Amino acid sequence: MSKVIVFGSLNADLSIECDRMPRASETVHGKGFITNPGGKGGNQAVAASRMGAPTLMLGCVGPDAFGRDLVSSLVRYGVSCENVSVSRHYPTGTALIIRSDDDKRIIVNMGANQRMNFDTVRTTLRGLASPGDVLLTQLECDYETTVKSVIFAHEMGLKTVMNASPAIELPDELYAALDILCVNEAECEALCGINPVDSESMRRALDFFAERGVKHTVITLGSKGSASLVDGEVLEVPSFKVDVVDTTGAGDAYLGALVTELAAERPFEESMVVASASGALATTVVGAQKAMPGYHQVVDFLAENGIDVDWDH
Repeated sequence: MSKVIVFGSLNADLSIECDRMPRASETVHGKGFITNPGGKGGNQAVAASRMGAPTLMLGCVGPDAFGRDLVSSLVRYGVSCENVSVSRHYPTGTALIIRSDDDKRIIVNMGANQRMNFDTVRTTLRGLASPGDVLLTQLECDYETTVKSVIFAHEMGLKTVMNASPAIELPDELYAALDILCVNEAECEALCGINPVDSESMRRALDFFAERGVKHTVITLGSKGSASLVDGEVLEVPSFKVDVVDTTGAGDAYLGALVTELAAERPFEESMVVASASGALATTVVGAQKAMPGYHQVVDFLAENGIDVDWDH
């Protein structure tokens, strides 16, 4: 299996629950305070490693306890962190999360995540990547560095995957360098102006990205599954029914499984099914990284749903 190299964000998530959101200048009592390792980059790296891919993390943390804890957590999940650097002057990225019933407010300080520059990424990829390896990125690190890194990786012969979150306008040269673009419904609309609410709008959205050179675009649809263009036809993969506890890590679990199957050169259609199963299982556990299912969990879950996946990772 080829390597999965994740260039992305590493955040410490600080989360607290309250009965209602505080008004301006108001203090309310909270409960259920938790700290969790997070950041889309870290979450997706854990997901890929748990699915069996040799996974390397490329990112930046601060010179603080949060940074040390994030790296230690990744290592425990089997992610190689030799290329995670430590910024001297910027703190580790943090996300402050207030939870109240179905409402959630998040404030993110990207901190050291913004300090990784393209020269560092380029040098690192030259030293550790080979044609056929997978580069997975998101949009939580420095924008210019991310765009240049994807294009450079494509030129090196790597398989390039981007989770365009948070959504921001992307240049055509980036689209043309992507093997897989993964977006949810809101991100899809932000990028192309089309809300994929039905088969017709789904087709138009997928065509938009295909016309710009993306090899495969995957639109995740929450409980409705996911969709992509395969051989010019829309492929819709349904979701799996589970007892949902927390949806926080579902999208990252989906991406981690998808890139693992890509690294193993599995058929794209089957890879989407495996990714859908991984995303579903992640919703049955509270949290993000600790919710990422292992490969054999996913295989057993698929078997329980009548789908035989007998792939040796």
